[in-house]
Amino acid sequence: MNNLDAIYDFILNELRKLALDENFYFKPIKPKLSDLELIAINISAEYLSIDSEYQLFRHISNSKLNGMIERSVYNRRKRKLFPHMEDIRKLMVARFDETENIFIVDSMPLEICKNARANRSKICKESEFSFPSKGYCASQSNYYYGYKLHAVCSASGVFQSFDISTASVHDIHFLQDIKHQMKNCTLIGDRGYLSTTIQTDLFNYANITLDTPMRANQKNYQKQKYAFRKSRKKIETLFSQLCDQFRIRNNYAKSFSGFKTRILSKITALTFIQFVNVFVFGRKMNKIKVSII
Repeated sequence: MNNLDAIYDFILNELRKLALDENFYFKPIKPKLSDLELIAINISAEYLSIDSEYQLFRHISNSKLNGMIERSVYNRRKRKLFPHMEDIRKLMVARFDETENIFIVDSMPLEICKNARANRSKICKESEFSFPSKGYCASQSNYYYGYKLHAVCSASGVFQSFDISTASVHDIHFLQDIKHQMKNCTLIGDRGYLSTTIQTDLFNYANITLDTPMRANQKNYQKQKYAFRKSRKKIETLFSQLCDQFRIRNNYAKSFSGFKTRILSKITALTFIQFVNVFVFGRKMNKIKVSII
């Protein structure tokens, strides 16, 4: 997994089969690297667990990409390509089984700095709407400062959609967006999504059945189906893979634009590995620690 040139060539070749164009927005001067080639470098870095641009450009200096792009230009262009990278990710997701109607929703904390530094931190504070905040993570039983990643994955383990909110926003508010993105399906969540009002609204608006485990002291208590309890572990596994191989909890971004681009890059790289596992190599989708070359 250390041959950057070979990995980059493979990823670029597969991306060219998906994308219709090499460049996605007008430039008066044609750059040495096309937009698609830049996205391929980004996915290659995430696949190799190269988590900082400084480290990435040390690898690039010893590859055929040396001299093709300057580090600050790479950073600016990568952030501009955020919507186009998301379009490519959605193209890969669309290739998987479209007949699935069971999905899992969950969230995970994204800490940007320790609580002791929160009051003096200037990270991601360039715009008021994106200010990070303090929140509580029930699964880890601690408070943290930063953001929260909300995500929906299929029962087979592919991220369908995701969003980022400040840490203080309750998980249940993400479901207000879900009803505009999905319909005619079953959505499995944990107790954080327990709400009769939201459950009724999702069913009436988009025919989405929200299934969450009941609290033991609720009337007419019934244990959640074993199949649903087992399926819920799928998204927890994906979150663990993002933390382990893709180091999603390491933050080197200074702006919210850079932060959200980092998160998308890691999810896109994970989806790409799943994609080539199924459609190129014909192997199990979620074996993401295997070589792709």
